[in-house]
Amino acid sequence: MRRRKRKRAVSVARTPLLRPARPDEAWGLDFVSDATWSGRKLRLLTIVDLYTREALAIEVDTSLSGVRVARVLDQVIAERRAQPQAIVMDNGPELTSRALDQWAYERGVRLRFIAPGKPVQSCFVESFNDKFRDECLNEHWFTSLYDARAKVETWRRDYNAVRPHQSLGDRTPEEFRAAAAARLEDKTRPAIFSQ
Repeated sequence: MRRRKRKRAVSVARTPLLRPARPDEAWGLDFVSDATWSGRKLRLLTIVDLYTREALAIEVDTSLSGVRVARVLDQVIAERRAQPQAIVMDNGPELTSRALDQWAYERGVRLRFIAPGKPVQSCFVESFNDKFRDECLNEHWFTSLYDARAKVETWRRDYNAVRPHQSLGDRTPEEFRAAAAARLEDKTRPAIFSQ
């Protein structure tokens, strides 16, 4: 019997996880797959603010190209009137496309790819996707693409505005974002001295 040689692990300097200090500093992207009741495949792009844990968007379609991902990011930026400094994501084909790379270059956004096989490097997005699957995808039968979009959007709004999160001090992501924005405004407000 032939013995296989063990591969030696390559020693690579560990980089700390990106831990943002304010809203819209870093977002996370990932894909989730599901299907309609009739068996039609669905792809779902999830975009999460890594500081507030807010679900910024969940795009639902049968396929999502890099161009479509860039378009969805532009929509989120327009709605929030803020763009991230960095986006954390895995090495999926839609996320390593030229279209997304060009989009990031034109806007000055850094794309931070996690190491292959290391989902813990985007742990906030993975945690969100687990909750999304448990609380929405596993709880609903989607009769069509339009039905899936409506149910997913309803769940996303509930997740952001109604459901408190233990990791956010039992506040909703929207409440947490509002409190963070107020803190940042207080720090930037000039002090007024009386004589």
